[in-house]
Parts: sequence; structure tokens; C-alpha cells
Amino acid sequence: MADCYFVRTFFLTLCIFLTISCGGMLQSDGPGEVSSIGNIGDAEPRHLLRSRYGNPESYEVLGRRYYTLKTSQGFKERGIASWYGKKFHGRKTSSGETYDMYQMTAAHKRLPLPTYVQVTNLENGSTAILKVNDRGPFHENRVIDLSYAAAFKLGIVRQGTAFVEITAINEDPSVFEASVGSKLAEEIDLVDLYIQVGAFNDRINAQRMSQRVAQYVSTDVRIYESKKGNKAIHRVQIGPLASTEVADQLIDILFGLGIDEHYFVVN
Repeated sequence: MADCYFVRTFFLTLCIFLTISCGGMLQSDGPGEVSSIGNIGDAEPRHLLRSRYGNPESYEVLGRRYYTLKTSQGFKERGIASWYGKKFHGRKTSSGETYDMYQMTAAHKRLPLPTYVQVTNLENGSTAILKVNDRGPFHENRVIDLSYAAAFKLGIVRQGTAFVEITAINEDPSVFEASVGSKLAEEIDLVDLYIQVGAFNDRINAQRMSQRVAQYVSTDVRIYESKKGNKAIHRVQIGPLASTEVADQLIDILFGLGIDEHYFVVN
């Protein structure tokens, strides 16, 4: 059993290192403006067996350990997407499938392989349904790597990165309705994004965090108050974020301050 685990982990690690430079490709990594690419539809969710090699309990890349989720049920995440293209076209993915830049696929660090997800570009409201079949991106500030086709459909190819929301599709795809995707896109189209760095019951603690962060960033820092039952929650948020480049700079500053618990939120 231990030998099988070693083989699975070795295979996954090998595939990961073949694609380790993923995490934000230039437009030159694609084939250019191919007219037929626009005709590629969404991935079609269906029941698939878990990858034999792509789902170890954990794996390590560049000194950091990642833990694979046991289920994608209820998974939702916001962050910065990047894409990878012809440099990796034809190589093995972490699930054992061959990477095809013209298919609607993606790479994620923690989701089970495979998992179907809906990705929404929060900057232009476009959506796509993709199959996650690879591991990555291992750039610190990225949450998902898109195939060239997916990036093209979502309008990310030229700029290289974008703010996105990832929603896992129910593991029983028969219950998924396309109308859900349309409704989601309408609700979060062109919204303001923030980086949340803390949530406090005590407003004084929130003010301390706000003042600490504000010394080092040029973007506004706010305390957003919400109610949870009879209690007020004071959330310290940086933003709105003008671009993914600004978000990268802010996250680097936060890491330098020792603040590694942060995530993107929609206003």
C-alpha cells in the first residue's frame, strides 16, 4: 500500500514539475487569433471516476505542502486566474490525461481530479464551465490556471490574468442547471473586489489591523461592519482593487508583514 502511495505521489510530482512554470502566460504562448476557437463550447459535466494518480492526500512543490480536498461539494473561491498554452500542449497532466490547450480544462492545487467548475471572470461577467484535470498554478497569488481555450472564452488571453470566481459543480452533474450559471454572472458582473485581511468582534482590534496595514499600502483600507446574529463583525478590507497587478503588489506587502491569512471578497 505504501509503495502504491509512493508511485502515485511520484507521478503527480513529476507531472507538476513538467508544468511548474505555469502561472501567467504571455499572449505569445497561444497560437494567435484562431477564429475556430470561438466555437468551442463549455465542458459538459458528467460523472467521472477519480484519477488514479492525481489525488494523493498531499504533495509538495517548491518546499510547500498542498492537501487535496476529499470532495468538491460546496467549493467556491475567488482570486486571480492565469493561463497556460502551447508550451505545455501535449504533455501529461497530473491526472494522467494529455494537456490539450484547445479543450475547456484547468489546473487547481486542491480540488479533486477531475472536478467540473464554473469560472466567472469578475472583470467582464463572462463564464465558462471547465474540467479541472491538472495541478497548479504554483505562483503564490494565483488560484487557477486556465487552458488557452478557456482563457480565450473568458477574455483573459491578452492581459494574462483576471479576477475570477470558481464554483464547483455538484458532483452529481445531473442536478446542475445552466440557469444557475447565468444568474451568477448577472449577480456579480463588474463588482468591486477587496482583499480581506481580518474579521474581528472588537472594533478596536479591527482599527489596529487597519492602521497597521494602511502604513504600507497606497490603496484604501476600510472597516466593513456586518451583523452575525446579535453580534457585529468588523472586517478589515483593502480596496477596491484596480487590477491584478495591484492585487499582486498588495499580497506581497501582506506576506512581508506576516499576514498570510487573506482572501478576495466581493463588495
